[in-house]
Amino acid sequence: MEFTKLGRTGLVVSRLCLGTMNFGPETDEKDAFRIMDAALDAGINFFDTANVYGGEGHRGRTEEIIGRWFAQGGGRRERVVLATKVYNIMEDPLDGPNEGRGLSAYKIRRHLEGSLRRLQTDHIELYQMHHVDLSVTWDELWGAFEVAVYQGKIGYVGASNFAGWHLAVAQAAAKQRNFLGLVSEQHKYHLLCREPELEVLPSAQAHGIGVIPWSPLGGGLLGRNALTRTGSRSARAHAEVEKHKGQLEAFQQLANELGEPQDVIALAWLLANPVVTAPIIGPRTIQQLEDSLRAVEVKLTDDVMQRLHEIFPGPGKPAPEAYAW
Repeated sequence: MEFTKLGRTGLVVSRLCLGTMNFGPETDEKDAFRIMDAALDAGINFFDTANVYGGEGHRGRTEEIIGRWFAQGGGRRERVVLATKVYNIMEDPLDGPNEGRGLSAYKIRRHLEGSLRRLQTDHIELYQMHHVDLSVTWDELWGAFEVAVYQGKIGYVGASNFAGWHLAVAQAAAKQRNFLGLVSEQHKYHLLCREPELEVLPSAQAHGIGVIPWSPLGGGLLGRNALTRTGSRSARAHAEVEKHKGQLEAFQQLANELGEPQDVIALAWLLANPVVTAPIIGPRTIQQLEDSLRAVEVKLTDDVMQRLHEIFPGPGKPAPEAYAW
């Protein structure tokens, strides 16, 4: 496994981040434990979750699974850089009007305590806003996160699904308070979704914010056998395959020439970008985890990068050069 710093911090994380969204809804607790153990053995120390993961009617279950895994001891908690999120509704019958979607100092405090309890830990290394809430001022947000940092309950603050200008405004507000501000942005980014190259990635790079791509395989479209797998695929997934069929066929041909599966190439392409800290892999099985590990070893040549750009063309340049003279 390779390691890097998270954004401009001194925190060292693995180049692959273990996503846990499937733990509970798709992967039972016993297998989730095995996957987390195997990830640690493979050198993955960066685990990502969210307070709402667990499935409809079972929000919080994924954090509980991770908490019970930590409780086994053996240095599990000490070896993990843990990331979770706050923003969405937890479906607790005792929740009132302040527990809806969004962010407030009140909600951040309450939901942080809930995550700590479910995860059976006294601190979280990276606490992320799951989405931007433009109705709340940055004075309120940074005030709440500062308290949590000073109390030792969180180490760093991250964002998810922020636009480039959101990152800039957040950092300007943090600087006025002499606060570190955002250290990461978790964003949808893959070969079929290159819009972040316009403004999100340049903004993140300029502000020292590490990018953590979610859905790096485009919901399975960039995975192995994407063109032939039909079993459990939804009508929407079938439509996406048909929409991108020409690109996916060209991608499969390139993968065959390189002797590497499509998912490995898609992950290696992300890892080649200096602003990317770690793509989030979301294995449902140990085999899927092991398949993903190969991506860290694969180094794509300039010729291969150019061919990928031709198959999956992006904006070409950051904004405004991408569309202005």
